[in-house]
Amino acid sequence: MKETPKGMRLHIGLFGRRNVGKSSLLNALTRQQVSIVSDVPGTTTDPVEKPMELLPLGPVLFIDTAGIDDIGALGELRAERTRSIFDRTDLGIVVAEGNRWGEFEEGILSELSKRKTPTIVVINKIDLAETAEEILKDLRSRKLCVVETAASQSKGMTDLREALIRSAPEEFIDTPSVLGDLIAPGELVVLVVPIDLEAPRGRLILPQVQSIRDVLDHDSYCMVVKERELRDALDRLKRPPALLVTDSQAFLRVAGDTPDNVPMTSFSILFARLKGDLGEFVRGSKTIDRLKAGNRVLILESCTHHPVGEDIGRVKIPRWIRQYTGVDLDFVHLQGHDFPRDLSNYDLVIHCGACMLNRREVISRIMRCRESGIPITNYGVAITYALGVLDRALSPFPQFSK
Repeated sequence: MKETPKGMRLHIGLFGRRNVGKSSLLNALTRQQVSIVSDVPGTTTDPVEKPMELLPLGPVLFIDTAGIDDIGALGELRAERTRSIFDRTDLGIVVAEGNRWGEFEEGILSELSKRKTPTIVVINKIDLAETAEEILKDLRSRKLCVVETAASQSKGMTDLREALIRSAPEEFIDTPSVLGDLIAPGELVVLVVPIDLEAPRGRLILPQVQSIRDVLDHDSYCMVVKERELRDALDRLKRPPALLVTDSQAFLRVAGDTPDNVPMTSFSILFARLKGDLGEFVRGSKTIDRLKAGNRVLILESCTHHPVGEDIGRVKIPRWIRQYTGVDLDFVHLQGHDFPRDLSNYDLVIHCGACMLNRREVISRIMRCRESGIPITNYGVAITYALGVLDRALSPFPQFSK
């Protein structure tokens, strides 16, 4: 459970004023000294992440944030980092004191509400002061889940854990599949995994590992090959595979070696569906035709790997899109959780497969692009569109191929 990737965990964000006991609450919930606790306001300077298991939800990631009411230049930087956590929070906890509820807390509720994020209100420090009856009445009249706690004494933790389980989004109870819904039990899936400079030494990348596990979870089996051995491997089979999945970079070559009657796609497209909105990404890819010389394209990479010579996001995708459009474009790259608040300077956003991000953050980015009128697509969809094989890559998803 410790090794579960962050992108597959339920992200639980703790928000509130400085010194309302967010860090104490996290320590009490996890039964560990995760965050530094002090009477001095603003002790938490950056978001603190704590992965753990919370049954029956499974792996979760608690995020303790700095107080959004932090002051001064440095305080504003801390608050800005905290605000970015809203976009990747699957379940929000608003922490307040029982006699202090106002516009600030309402603002946090509003941020979570407009993202349709399930929210729990925690009234902390009830050992020091009783909760004002009018505050409780108002919150409960709005059907908000309210839990009273005294985190420093670990009181109310059982109620809070039960509230977390009740409030969690359904997808974390019934986890979506990477590809299991595309195959029947007992079928063969072929996974094409190039081993090149970008492949991590001694292991496979996360989407490949997760795909293998998903095949096994659905009582099927897989064959893993490099692109150079694919044709020979297919020739040895008595019957064709139910599905073939390849790395996006090798799609053109792999498509040439794969019979037309075998549905095929890429790992990146599978993750476009799992983590984002495949239909939106397909629509976004078709705007590549409208790009003009000097247009700016934002490329988002969720992992912070050190780029190699033929890096997919920094070299190959810009090259393929320039070749397809025939014009010179300005490509801008951001990594990790960095995402610009102002998208007006961009004409297209291309997102990676997002194996390191949770679905909530990707969907938030899609919504921000939609609100700004900026098209968004992803690596696998953009690559196959630029190479002229998008319909082939969408063969397992006919609803998106037209």
